[in-house]
Amino acid sequence: MEVIESRIDTGSDEYKANFAAMEQMVADLKAELKKAREDRSEKARKRNAELGKLTVQERLDKLLDRNTPWLEIAPLAAKGMYDGKVHGAGTRAGIGIVQGREVFVHANDPMIKGGTVYPMGVKKTLRCQTICMENNLPMIMLVDSGGAYLPLQSEIFPDVDDGGRIFYNQAIISKMNIPQLTAVMGLCTAGGAYIPAMSDHVVHVTGTGAIFLGGPPLVRAATGEEVTAEDLGGARVHCQESGVSDYFAEDDEHAIQIIRDVMSLLPRQEKATIPTRAPSEPLYDPQEIWGIVPRSISTPYDVREVIARIADGSEFLEFKAMYGPTLVCGWAYIHGYQVGILGNNGVLFSDSSLKATQFISLCDRQGIPLLFLQNINGYIIGREYERRGITKDGHKMVHAVSTATVPKFTVIIGASFGAGNYGMCGRGYSPRFLWMWPNAQIGVMGGEQAASVLISVKNDQLAREGQPPLPAELVAGIRQPIIDSALKEGNAYYSTANLWDDGIVDPARTRDVLGLAISVSLGAPLAGRNQGHGTFRM
Repeated sequence: MEVIESRIDTGSDEYKANFAAMEQMVADLKAELKKAREDRSEKARKRNAELGKLTVQERLDKLLDRNTPWLEIAPLAAKGMYDGKVHGAGTRAGIGIVQGREVFVHANDPMIKGGTVYPMGVKKTLRCQTICMENNLPMIMLVDSGGAYLPLQSEIFPDVDDGGRIFYNQAIISKMNIPQLTAVMGLCTAGGAYIPAMSDHVVHVTGTGAIFLGGPPLVRAATGEEVTAEDLGGARVHCQESGVSDYFAEDDEHAIQIIRDVMSLLPRQEKATIPTRAPSEPLYDPQEIWGIVPRSISTPYDVREVIARIADGSEFLEFKAMYGPTLVCGWAYIHGYQVGILGNNGVLFSDSSLKATQFISLCDRQGIPLLFLQNINGYIIGREYERRGITKDGHKMVHAVSTATVPKFTVIIGASFGAGNYGMCGRGYSPRFLWMWPNAQIGVMGGEQAASVLISVKNDQLAREGQPPLPAELVAGIRQPIIDSALKEGNAYYSTANLWDDGIVDPARTRDVLGLAISVSLGAPLAGRNQGHGTFRM
């Protein structure tokens, strides 16, 4: 394959200004991640220590194999919601290595509201389970939760995607023969009691771990019986009498060791195979992406410069390079795994949509994962383009993205607006993973465009009524709030707080994040390879 020849002048003022801007955004991101990991009250820390518990970070450190990668999922979920202190939606979750095997770990943080589950905590747990099911990943749950946050119970309990879906998913995961291991390290109250009960292996810590459908206060209120948490649902009760728990642990460290021992005995499944070769580093420093990405989301840049800094050897075989130039398609390797890459270099026209459809079809039939690098304002609009068939051609691309069976990965590296989000495999199109860069923005359209549309609609309405258009001062009063709202609700932090993505990543780390994600995705079979119709030109 040809090596991409970079045209970036790393000594230019523009590059240096871009670099400084992204450097600040990455520093802000690191500060937010540190706050989410460490911002706990002294009262909560003291209580945790008095109970002899490890912190969540200490639990993860002892569970995961040393010096192995950790890919955290949604670490900034619920950022700014509730009282601003339900960091990570109350949990730490991610993909790591235990006994040499890729696993998913989900851990309640008892130092955040006693581990109680908020609505965004339910949403995050469901996302974690989806990752396990799609990628055939064993799931390890470190449970330490007081159950649902009752003041918000109507947002947690009744609907199809609320708390009950967690246990439904556990049953499906079990039927899929995906191992589920639970360490009961604190309270497992009410519905939470079903998490260990529906797991394959349950380790129970004496003195702190307790499983019960109704805790001591509810038992007292319902029956008048006085009972302690340990007598009601402690380790000895469930290991010796009820049989809910399988392994008796003296403390957190002992429980984690048992989990590791069980993992070492589980049978390993063969991974799916895709074309691979020995991995190699890009010819260009991935950190140079900081200087490539413009400071303004509306300033275009060549996506090939990004590809050159995430692809092995900066090599890229471009598909239809002279056709549909606003979409770059081609093959590369990332950490030794072959991928088909689609990256935006402008709005999507009919030719770029047809090019994408053919390229996706080829990758799907050949069993090659797809990587979408999103920087898109949408599909082209206008009378001429409608007559040429942009609607039906865009539909072909959306159809191809929707029905592709190979693993799909999406990174939003700039704008993600309108139907362009759909065609480039946004969240609604089930990429295995989706990440955003700190500069990314997402929405139906940009703030300026939204304001102009609404003002135009209002002026059309006034014209029909025989009235003059809006005066300039009123237009200004309408325009700015719309722009401000779009900036607030379209930025990367708003997206990640709402779990529209799996996290914000430093652009310089994108290559490594993708390498681990591709490896994880191969745990599930490539079910659709060589099925369906043959390849044809659009």
